[in-house]
Amino acid sequence: MADIATRTDFPRRVREIENTWIPMPDGTRLAARIWLPVDAEDDPVPAILEYLPYRKRDGTVERDHTTHPYFAGYGYAGVRVDMRGTGDSEGVCLGEYLAQEQDDGVAVIEWLAAQPWCSGKVGMIGISWGGFNGLQIAARGPEALGAVITLCSTDDRYADDIHFMGGAMLTDKLAWGGTAFAISNTPPDPAIVGDRWREMWVERMENNGLWFLDWVRHQRRDDFYRHGSICEDWSAVRVPVYAVGGYADGYTNPIFRMMEHLPGSKKALVGPWAHKYPHFATPEPRIGFLQECLRWWDQHLKGIDTGIMDEPMIRAWMQDPAPPSPHAIPRPGRWIGAGGWPVAGADVQVLHLSRQGLGPSPVDAEEPIPVASPETAGWTAQTWCIYGLDPDGPLDQNGETGLMCSFETEPLAEELEIFGFPILHAQVRSSTPQANLAAVLSMVAPDGRARLVSFGILNLAHRGGHATPEPMPEDRAVPVTVQLNVIGQKVPAGYRLRLAVSSAYWPMIWPSPERAVLSLTGATLTLPLHDPARDGPDLAPFGPAEGAAPLRSEEISPGTSRRIREIDLATGVETTTRAMDTGTHRHLHTGLTVGYGNTDTYRIHPDDPTTATMTSQWRKRYARGDWMAELETTVTMRALRDAWHVTARLEARDADGMVLVRDWDETIPRDGV
Repeated sequence: MADIATRTDFPRRVREIENTWIPMPDGTRLAARIWLPVDAEDDPVPAILEYLPYRKRDGTVERDHTTHPYFAGYGYAGVRVDMRGTGDSEGVCLGEYLAQEQDDGVAVIEWLAAQPWCSGKVGMIGISWGGFNGLQIAARGPEALGAVITLCSTDDRYADDIHFMGGAMLTDKLAWGGTAFAISNTPPDPAIVGDRWREMWVERMENNGLWFLDWVRHQRRDDFYRHGSICEDWSAVRVPVYAVGGYADGYTNPIFRMMEHLPGSKKALVGPWAHKYPHFATPEPRIGFLQECLRWWDQHLKGIDTGIMDEPMIRAWMQDPAPPSPHAIPRPGRWIGAGGWPVAGADVQVLHLSRQGLGPSPVDAEEPIPVASPETAGWTAQTWCIYGLDPDGPLDQNGETGLMCSFETEPLAEELEIFGFPILHAQVRSSTPQANLAAVLSMVAPDGRARLVSFGILNLAHRGGHATPEPMPEDRAVPVTVQLNVIGQKVPAGYRLRLAVSSAYWPMIWPSPERAVLSLTGATLTLPLHDPARDGPDLAPFGPAEGAAPLRSEEISPGTSRRIREIDLATGVETTTRAMDTGTHRHLHTGLTVGYGNTDTYRIHPDDPTTATMTSQWRKRYARGDWMAELETTVTMRALRDAWHVTARLEARDADGMVLVRDWDETIPRDGV
């Protein structure tokens, strides 16, 4: 974050409460760090709550330093709270988005509103988990909650979360499962909790468990996923909601559903960004997001008319072309606005798939198009959720030549702008009762390079819904719709559009139980279009990216990042490795030395879906003086024909040696996935 401008000349002087305890109704105490104006008890301010399991002491400390003191300098209390059983808070954490988490969140809001320095109004801000629980707690209706800013979050925990896409199980489920496993079993800081730190650590490791097992046990959209999905009752969310995200992130689709269905005041902001806050996210451009937050908070928590509600409901980045790259390179373009969703009067273009390509009229529409991909199809894809720090973006899509069935247009005579959800319609027949269908839209530049535009996936057994999977019939084709991810993309004249379809998309999704042969007839691709002539007056520019003074730290060793694909020419097995190491840093304000490392490994044979295996490994180390705590975790899953086999191991050490070792070994039947 060193490249964002540092602001220190705030209207109000700021003081910090490094740690305070917020009591819960059952006596458990949550740890909070608070920044607020020095004179807040004489001139009370609204509180802005960020409520996470990601360790305020070190996990989110870098962005906390730039964000919450900034809010405080402009007349708010920036509050960062560790959830129960995580960071420095007491208790245990048994999973994500549980009722206990929401109960605690409501209690935190009530506590904040009652403080002498608080005006009685509270806002919630958060990205990912914090974006989720902001919406979920808003649906609980705490009286003091006045507004929410939710980033990279979802309204539907099954349809659009890190677990499934189109009913197909994402490998990111395990990548996140391994990450959550490590985070939830890390120790509190003895500088905050004292000598009981080891007792608290052991309590967590003996009780927090391996949440990933629950996620695998629930493979259809049941009550497990309905809980915490605000789409179950839109009317419950009555406070103003500002939904923010980016096309490179995995959580962009829900933003547009929320703009369509939320009943109250609402706004959306969608840039080219990955899974980060927009003032330091990649791909660039970055914006003055904290200034935009203040406009929202001033409007809804202080009653100051900032004009923010007079602007278009949706502000989105229309991307210009950029070369394919696994790195988050800048995305040129422009901001466009929309007064609502869906966009009234927007045009669409329908293209037809045939053996001759992708064209404006049907050619041999009833001639079946066979699709039978090797299990390694999809290796050029991005990760489902891009973070922008590692080489996790999409590669040149020409790497899929021969692995997917591709259809191209002629070079475009005129440029077009896609804005919305591309949709594939087809009659599909399958040789197996459960199969996956991936649709990948790219644009091919005149130099031949192919840049990913959008993609969609459907588990064909989920074609009628995710709650009650239905096997594909053996004797006939059935109508299928595959919705691709929302996108804003300009495609210049002279470029070609390409749609590639496949029955596999590894290593993004787990394969079907057995190899499938699909056939498509009557297939069409519908493109939602944006007319630049309807842009209207230019939108006011955002301010420059800025924040409060950054965290002061010392680099002890640098970080690294790798993405490697290897093919064993003797066995045919393909291995993909994604690895990162943060390096080691000492935080100067606490003296805490921190280092993390993660490796995700994916293996599969192109002819055998039951060879699909993934392992997620983490190492986390904390030290200060003579104190040290280290955690190593490993989670492995293999896709068998009728079941998922999961093994896991946790090892924890301190300066005196091994603290605890735990192992898991479980086989879970497949259920329509």
